[in-house]
Amino acid sequence: MKTLLSNAKVFTHGSFLETNVLIEDGVVFSLSDSIDVLAADPSVSVIDYSGKYIFPGFVDVHVHFREPGFLYKEDIATGSRAAARGGYTHVFTMPNLNPVPDSIENMNEELKAIHEKACVKVYPYASITKGEKGEELVDFEEIAEYFELLDDGRTEDFEKKTSASAIKLAGFSDDGTGVEDGAYMEEAMTRVAALGGIISAHCEIKSILGGKNVHDGVLAKELGYKGISSESEWKMVERDIALSKETGCRYHVCHVSTKESVELIRKAKKEGVDITCETGPHYLLLNDEDVLAEVLKAKQAGTEGVITGTDGYKIKYGLGRFKMNPPIRSEEDRKALIEGIKDGTVDMIATDHAPHSLEEKSKGFDGPMGVVGLECTFPVLYTGLVKTGVITLEKLIDLMSIKPSERFDVEHGIEVGAPADLTVYDLDEEYVIDPDTFATKGRFTPFEGRKVFGRCIATYVDGKPVF
Repeated sequence: MKTLLSNAKVFTHGSFLETNVLIEDGVVFSLSDSIDVLAADPSVSVIDYSGKYIFPGFVDVHVHFREPGFLYKEDIATGSRAAARGGYTHVFTMPNLNPVPDSIENMNEELKAIHEKACVKVYPYASITKGEKGEELVDFEEIAEYFELLDDGRTEDFEKKTSASAIKLAGFSDDGTGVEDGAYMEEAMTRVAALGGIISAHCEIKSILGGKNVHDGVLAKELGYKGISSESEWKMVERDIALSKETGCRYHVCHVSTKESVELIRKAKKEGVDITCETGPHYLLLNDEDVLAEVLKAKQAGTEGVITGTDGYKIKYGLGRFKMNPPIRSEEDRKALIEGIKDGTVDMIATDHAPHSLEEKSKGFDGPMGVVGLECTFPVLYTGLVKTGVITLEKLIDLMSIKPSERFDVEHGIEVGAPADLTVYDLDEEYVIDPDTFATKGRFTPFEGRKVFGRCIATYVDGKPVF
């Protein structure tokens, strides 16, 4: 069966064209202005997307799907459905799992779940150190070779049965904790460089962290907390840049949040270091003064009070929706990140989708770090950055789809012969973010109650509708 997506504005080769996308055998077969002959063919299923936009499916290089080990928070099925509902066709899952994917045996537990449950393309990271404890490096060579065997079909462990079971190693990361031993990180980079792989680093030095709840700024002062220092992030970025320069390792910095990190990465790029970085939507749209305002609203409402958001929406979930790692930082940091995405220093936007249970997150700033984002990231960024004129729609698609696919070697883009991994959006639809409509098990997002434009109405993976 052929599928024709007609009359939409299609993002292809960096710009939008009013055209029609013909999908056949899972790939983009043609892009054409003329549909008369095709529409008359009974073997072609025609879907009219007049007034809608078709983008290459979003690529999120940083999500937590919690399986194996923490299925009460999320699992591959709910996480991948959330991704599809947000327009994501490719996601890269972080290794803070149980067991940690630090060996072939442990990775197979996650791969089995992906093959059985995923509706989008899910690529797992292996950890950098055994158990993510920072005490012993994993066997990078054995893990990389195993994925090559899987991809070539030279092992019977897993077959490519569905679109979502595409087999690819995302890279190596100890996300959730930083690799604090410089000698270990240097050896890891040297060995991963020899494999042509990539290290995605969570940059955090615990000894200079300071606090454990919020950024060291106005919010920490109001709450009486010892704040989380900016230095705990950028000092490790600084160290790893030097190591990447020395070893030639492809290096990616996770969830950049500070102005100092942005400047260090900008300088490193000018010096030719093979470095990229991501930031999250909350760091681009919020600062700690915004969070303080929400804290004061909550105090004023009291334990029995109700906080009212946009259009009378009543906030359902507490202040845990503002706790993530790294924390939401100052307005200076936010502005530096905006400049970073404008000038190309910040390469991509990732959600760091990290669901926890209602009981855990209801502890507010004393609960675990992590918020959800797959189902609301595009609309909040489109509304907050594109409709306000900060960046163009083309730039947002570049940040959410093109740049991450290029850096992480994903075949992607709406062009003839490419896999038909795409999403369809109605940019005119206006609504309020309500976590109770989410497919993810997580409910805590800092954007709850925010009025946005842009709703995902369809997502296709290898030409098959998954939402």
